[in-house]
Amino acid sequence: MLDGQFQEDSDEDGAVDTRTDAAVGGIAADRLRSIIERVERLEEERKALAGDIKDIFTEAKSAGFDVKVIRQIIRLRKLEPSEVEEQETLLDIYRRALGI
Repeated sequence: MLDGQFQEDSDEDGAVDTRTDAAVGGIAADRLRSIIERVERLEEERKALAGDIKDIFTEAKSAGFDVKVIRQIIRLRKLEPSEVEEQETLLDIYRRALGI
């Protein structure tokens, strides 16, 4: 039997059992299950990491740091220096325009 082809077996009373080895309805069930389980494991890891990050921000806050500013710095560190400079320039221009 080829992978994905149907196989019919008869039992003692003549009932026909239609199934596939690894495919159901043209879908490789084992492969699909593996993908879903991997995503589920990664989501659990992400959840645990999010909890760890929250704990670090709680620690920072209890040490007297401003968590909002820390988040901004983290966001800025992900940008290219030219992008940071452009944002700071625009912020300065907007502040002066509003008299802040």
